[in-house]
Amino acid sequence: MKMSLVAEGFRADVEAVAELGDELVGEVAERIAAVLARSVPSRILDLLSHVAAELNEELPDGRVEIRLTGDDVEFTYVGDQPAPPEGEADVSARITLRLSESLKTRIEEAAARQALSVNSWIVRLLERGVGISAGTQNDRSSRGGKRLRGYGTS
Repeated sequence: MKMSLVAEGFRADVEAVAELGDELVGEVAERIAAVLARSVPSRILDLLSHVAAELNEELPDGRVEIRLTGDDVEFTYVGDQPAPPEGEADVSARITLRLSESLKTRIEEAAARQALSVNSWIVRLLERGVGISAGTQNDRSSRGGKRLRGYGTS
């Protein structure tokens, strides 16, 4: 649903009312239409948020999310995630991350090349980035910082 189409519909309705009166009524109607154009999108989101909350109370498995992309609003059903297989780390924590559309596309492509979900791909990348591998920590303090170890020849 495009919120701008709804706002434009209200604006057109108010302008139609303006045609019924004199010049003063026309000026007032233009001001009202301008206020409506600014407030209608937030009112629509408020209404849709309440609808989603009511739906979520009725859904036994999953939830409804409102997704806003620019001017476009859509409802999306998100099913509950299945329990992780035994032996995997607890993956109950959540992070909301905002990305550019181009970065999101590149991440999706990289995950697909490795036959992984985007979530699994990101978790693996983050685990490598913070130095956690197979339950062991490989940070600088456990490796000795910037010290070199081994033998050398000159």
